[in-house]
Amino acid sequence: MRQIVIISGKGGTGKTTLSAALAAMGKELTVADCDVDAANLHLLLQPSDESRHPFSTGAKAVIDQQLCTQCGACMDACRFDAIRYQDDRYTISETSCDGCRLCMRICPAGAIHMIESNGSYWTTGTFRNGWMVHARLEPGEENSGKLVNVVREQSRLLSEKKGVDTILIDGPPGTGCSAISALSGADLALLVTEPSRSGFHDLKRVKQLADGFQIPSAVVINKYDLNGKLLDEIEEWCRQENIPLIGKIPFDPAVVEAMLQCRTVVEWAPRSAAAGEIVAIHRQIFQS
Repeated sequence: MRQIVIISGKGGTGKTTLSAALAAMGKELTVADCDVDAANLHLLLQPSDESRHPFSTGAKAVIDQQLCTQCGACMDACRFDAIRYQDDRYTISETSCDGCRLCMRICPAGAIHMIESNGSYWTTGTFRNGWMVHARLEPGEENSGKLVNVVREQSRLLSEKKGVDTILIDGPPGTGCSAISALSGADLALLVTEPSRSGFHDLKRVKQLADGFQIPSAVVINKYDLNGKLLDEIEEWCRQENIPLIGKIPFDPAVVEAMLQCRTVVEWAPRSAAAGEIVAIHRQIFQS
């Protein structure tokens, strides 16, 4: 089973736009949206969700006001400044609480208990060209790397069940734990960048991450025609690093028009310049 992950060192490079377009073309596959902090691939692929499963990101502390003696020991011990005294009572901020359980352990009245944070979930379903697994991490929750791992594992199990030999992974931006979870074990890392100073800088960082896992890389430059000087620098860097540059997608208003219609550019405007280049990229990845 081949796993292809599309990642970028920074957000806004067009990673999800490219992922959706590649997923919508010809070859039956399983798509895993591993950008769980800001999942939006489903807006373009519009899957028919068949099952939804809760995901617990940990636990948060809650004070039982009827048992609380207002001794203040919990607030003194909290290193995350999650506990405040206001309106003659102690309260715990759900977004600031780290779930360490220290306040619960030291409370002499036993007034603090933990509740599961289960607002996050992962979903499986079908889209017009195969199957899809995606997830949503509740705002303010943690353990995005663990949820990414769940999405990838469920994608693998679903692919085995359906007899699909390719998983296309839309990874998160950056180089943090969620990007590591999306990248590890992949067969190819498709690095999407743009001709900007920050885009080039973060391309180098994400390439180092892929190298650390000994995963072959290829580069796609999106909106390549916006800055000729930086385009030349990125191309020269690819040559020096011996990284295949498999596509240069031009800036194309058709891409924006397609997204406004919740469609991929290869479906909405198949004769556009951007669609033509994406078709060529698809050919190199899936037919080589």
